[in-house]
Amino acid sequence: MSPLRPSLVILALILASSARAQFCPLDAGDTIRKIVACKPGVATDECRRLAQSVGCAVVRELPSINAIVIELPAFRADGAEVKLMATDKVDLVETDKKVNWLKAVALAPAAAAPFEFGAANAILARIAELKPTVTADPEQPWGIRRVNAEAAWTSPRGQGQGTAIAIIDTGISRTHPDLVGVVIGGFNALDPKNPGKWDDDQGHGSHVAGTIAGKRDGKGVVGVAPLAKLYAVKVLDADGNGGFSDVIAGIEWAASHGIKVANMSLGADEGSTALKRAVTAANKAGLLIVAAAGNSGGPVGFPANYPEALAIAASDIKDGVAEFSSRGPEVDFIAPGVNVKSVNMAGGWEELSGTSMATPHVAGLAVLAVARGASTPAAIRAMLRRAATPLPSLSSEFQGLGMIDAGKLR
Repeated sequence: MSPLRPSLVILALILASSARAQFCPLDAGDTIRKIVACKPGVATDECRRLAQSVGCAVVRELPSINAIVIELPAFRADGAEVKLMATDKVDLVETDKKVNWLKAVALAPAAAAPFEFGAANAILARIAELKPTVTADPEQPWGIRRVNAEAAWTSPRGQGQGTAIAIIDTGISRTHPDLVGVVIGGFNALDPKNPGKWDDDQGHGSHVAGTIAGKRDGKGVVGVAPLAKLYAVKVLDADGNGGFSDVIAGIEWAASHGIKVANMSLGADEGSTALKRAVTAANKAGLLIVAAAGNSGGPVGFPANYPEALAIAASDIKDGVAEFSSRGPEVDFIAPGVNVKSVNMAGGWEELSGTSMATPHVAGLAVLAVARGASTPAAIRAMLRRAATPLPSLSSEFQGLGMIDAGKLR
C-alpha cells in the first residue's frame, strides 16, 4: 500500500465528519424528532441506515413497528421526509410529538385552586358535593367497594397472587408504605442512559398504583388486587409530558417482558399511526392495554380510542357518569372516577378525580381475571364482560357494558 493512502483515508473521514457536522447542527437551533417506519421485511439495520442518512442522531429503535426515531434540525425535516418516502422501503414518517398526556385524563383535587376556565370550575364544584362516606372498613376507598373487590379476595388467587401489571405513567413511588415491596421493577423510557430510574416525580403514577395494588394491611388504602406486583414504566416527566415514541417504547417494554395487563391512565386528543401500530402489536404479543377514555366530555382520546385497548369512563358515587368523562361507542366499561382516594407520592394519601382514576379499577379487575386463568387479551376481555352490569340510568356511550363486579369474575 502506498504510504499516502492511509493519510487519504484519514482525510476523507475528516471531510465526511465535517460535512455531517454541517448537515447536523443540532446546537444551532430547533430540532425535531421523526418516527421512521420501514415496510415489513426491511431489516432493522437497513431501516436504521436509511433513517440515519437524513437524521443527525438515532434516538431509539421501536422494533414492534419496525421503526427508528431520529433527531434532526427542524429546517431540514420536510426535505428529509420527502427523501425517505421516495424510497421503496419506508412506509411512514411522522413527527414524534411531545405532548402533555395528563391534561386530558386527570383533574385537580376538589380542594385545589380553581381552574382558570369556568366549565372546569363548575365540574370541580359538583365533584366536591359527591364526597364518599366513611364505612366500617376505611382502608377500602369507595371505588374499591363499588367494584366489589372484596368479594374476590377470599377465592384462590383472588387478590392477584402471582400476577404483575405494568403502569405506563410518571413512575411509581417505591417508598410509600402502601407500595413498599409491591413494585418489583420498571423502565424509564425518557432516559435511555438510566433506564432503571423510574421513580415517580409527579405523583400521578403512584396514585394509580395504589388503586390497583395498594397493600391490604389495615392502614392507608387497599387496591383492587392487593397481592399483585407492579412494574413502573416511566414515559412521562414531572410535568406529564412525553413524546409519542416514549409512550410507544413503554408499551414495547411491557409487551416484551411478558406482562399481560398495562394500565395507561394517560391520553392525547389525537393519535398517530405509529401509536396505533404499537397498540395493535402489543395486543398480538399478549398485552391488554386498559386506557383512560379522557376528561373532555367529548370524544374518547388516544390510545383508548383504538379497538385493541379497553376505554374506561368515569362514574361518581351516585352511579352517574362524571360530567368530564369522555364518551362514545369506543367506551368499554365505566368505573369509579370521582374523589378517588389513593397514594400520594409524598407518603400520604389524597383524593383525585378523572378517568385516570377510573382506569386502574378496571386494570386491577383485569389482573384478577389473569389470576383466575385468563391468559390472553381476548380471554381477559371476555371475563370482564361477563362480570359487567349496565348502570340503568346511562346509555352505552357513557358506560360501555357497564360496571364490573369482582365477585362475578368467572
